Amino acid sequence: MSDMIDCLIIGGGPAGMTAAIYLARFHLTLRVVDAGKSRVTWIPRTHNHAGYPGGIPGTELLNKMREQAAEFGVHVEQALVEHIERRGDGFMARVATGQEIEARTVILATGVVNKGPPISPELHDVAMARGLIRYCPICDGYEVTDKRVGVIGNRTHGFKEAVFLRTYTRDVTLIAPDQDIELSDEENARLAELGVRAVGGPCRSLRIEGEEIVVPTPAGDLSFDSVYPALGSVIRSELAVALGAEAEPDGTLDVDEHQRTSVPGLYAAGDVVRGLDQISHAMGEGGVAAVTLRNDLAERMVLAR
Repeated sequence: MSDMIDCLIIGGGPAGMTAAIYLARFHLTLRVVDAGKSRVTWIPRTHNHAGYPGGIPGTELLNKMREQAAEFGVHVEQALVEHIERRGDGFMARVATGQEIEARTVILATGVVNKGPPISPELHDVAMARGLIRYCPICDGYEVTDKRVGVIGNRTHGFKEAVFLRTYTRDVTLIAPDQDIELSDEENARLAELGVRAVGGPCRSLRIEGEEIVVPTPAGDLSFDSVYPALGSVIRSELAVALGAEAEPDGTLDVDEHQRTSVPGLYAAGDVVRGLDQISHAMGEGGVAAVTLRNDLAERMVLAR
């Protein structure tokens, strides 16, 4: 058991790195394995995260977190964890590189993947960098104040995002990704009351024209300053669910007020847990998970050196 570590953190985004800093400063042994898909790297510049007047690019913020963790001996390993299983009182994780990691506890901070609109990956990245495609109205709705905004979505999720963005601008259009926008009579009435246009789909491949993003629809080409895809997300919770962790129908993990999942020794933090998908919120959950984990290990007398 000499090579068993105290904690394996899966995911090196804001939640995972915050947990890593806490655990390292608790003098616990840990490893951070990250698949390199953190959504924070998508952010051209975040203005919501306190402490950075003028904002900070997501990649720079993440690099600063990792530099800080490195001060306490934490190194992020770029690899994919393919499988976790119980082994005695702890866990065994199998990495795509073929190595196995034994750990007394695991923190899952794997986040989510946004479902994107129809557009080539290369153009998508350019549009993201220029603010033509945005995914988080809570993060950057301020930046589209009084601009022309399109929301690609349907049903209640698309409706709610369009209504939220209407608080920033009068020019909001809700576009169905498929043929039918599928709103209730009450939702349609509310959009009409707010002056939000509803357009049936399907929308075709988006394109960039100058400073605009263009969405082709059966009603014609629609041009916007920014488009928000409201198409849902894929929750990266399969490792925990395979272990028997309880989750919501959408895949987000159920945790208690201390970030414990229903599997003893398995904790979760960040966007993989139901809650507010914000950097600061994920970091708070990472800190809570780390403190809880440390205290739980102490109760198991594992920390008696």
